[in-house]
Amino acid sequence: MKSFRQYLPYYKNNLRIALPIVLTQLGGAFVSLADNIMVGHVGTTELAAVSFSSSIYFLGHVLAIGAVMGITPLVGQVFVQNDNRNIQSYFYNGILFTAVVAVVLVGLLLLAYPFLDRMGQEKEVVEVCRPYFLITTLSLIPFLFFCHLKQFMEGMGNTKVAMVITIIANSTNVLLNYLFIFGKWGFPEWGIVGAGVATLISRLMMPLMFFSYIRCKQQWWHYVNRFSINLLTKDKFVQLAKIGIPIGGHMLLECSVWCLSAIMVGWLGAVPLAANQIALQVANTTFMVVVGIGNAATIRVSHRLGERNFDGLKMAANAATHLCIANNVITTILIITFCSQIPYIFTTDIVVVEAAIPLLVLAGIFQIFDGIQCVGIGILRGLTDVKIPILYALITYIVINLPLGYLLAFPLQMGASGIWVAFSVSLCLAGVLYHTRWVRKWRTISKTN
Repeated sequence: MKSFRQYLPYYKNNLRIALPIVLTQLGGAFVSLADNIMVGHVGTTELAAVSFSSSIYFLGHVLAIGAVMGITPLVGQVFVQNDNRNIQSYFYNGILFTAVVAVVLVGLLLLAYPFLDRMGQEKEVVEVCRPYFLITTLSLIPFLFFCHLKQFMEGMGNTKVAMVITIIANSTNVLLNYLFIFGKWGFPEWGIVGAGVATLISRLMMPLMFFSYIRCKQQWWHYVNRFSINLLTKDKFVQLAKIGIPIGGHMLLECSVWCLSAIMVGWLGAVPLAANQIALQVANTTFMVVVGIGNAATIRVSHRLGERNFDGLKMAANAATHLCIANNVITTILIITFCSQIPYIFTTDIVVVEAAIPLLVLAGIFQIFDGIQCVGIGILRGLTDVKIPILYALITYIVINLPLGYLLAFPLQMGASGIWVAFSVSLCLAGVLYHTRWVRKWRTISKTN
């Protein structure tokens, strides 16, 4: 067994890569948090509308983002080998692949628009959410091209640029939220529509800022400015699809649990739905730290795999798991300790506050399980092992979680609390499956190389 002293360099290197990603992810979560806080003070119906709209939109959002994530481990492996030709090829094939993903996913989301009123939600909630849904759907296009640039740079170990751009764009988003939602400083008072417009403007800024940065830095520009049609190859495009689509599918399955569960909560009424949105926002915000650790694990593992350093690969993976557990123990304690105060950040409706408190306690408990499964899948992505994990996700998130959540929430009358209990059970099982698989994969590749 390795000592803490031996792991210390790995903790430091993982954190060096993870912290900018964490700040980037937290920036996105903070904007969503700010949206919900401001909209929550407009009214309970508006908060429920954001929850319902997000439940549908994020199905396409996470599938699209996951699909473009395949470039990170592929670029990571060729980057440590100084294979500039393949780095350039992955960049341009990634641009083409991202464009295809954007057209397909935005088209599918727009097809869902006419059916929003057939999903069992209250009529007022559906009518309020319609324009917000359309605007956020269109904002996915520029955001995806930002994600491509972000994942490409992260494959080469640069996680700071995306962090800075995210901070600037998200600060703009929060300011515009304030102006457009409440009509401050002479701006129109658009309410929930204003939140959508603010998101669209900030997301248009993100790829433009990223490209401007790359253009000004020769060390990155030389990967971009030497375009040749020969760089676009069927093999690279298919390779990106074979890695990215399963990642997107896995993320879609995971997100589907949250979105479909939120729809089930909506069957209980606007108050439980608003309370559930509060718990989801808190859990999503704290989860961003673990996402950063998991993404750093993907980068570190892909680099060690490219170097054929299998002992270093295992230690980098283990270090990510240790960091995740330490973080989530602290997070669990904080959420449970302040569960009675947190809801007041979002609303002054005492009925919603009282409904949110037990959900926050359960959200705190499930932090550990959620974190472990996130890091486990991050390690597997670094190994470009993405096909079997999607089967694990199908079993745990869909076959187990959704029926169990329905059983606990309705026949056993636990309400929204039952759905959160089901989350913990399924995520715990997923974490065990992912970690067992990556250990087996490591043993196989280390013995055969």
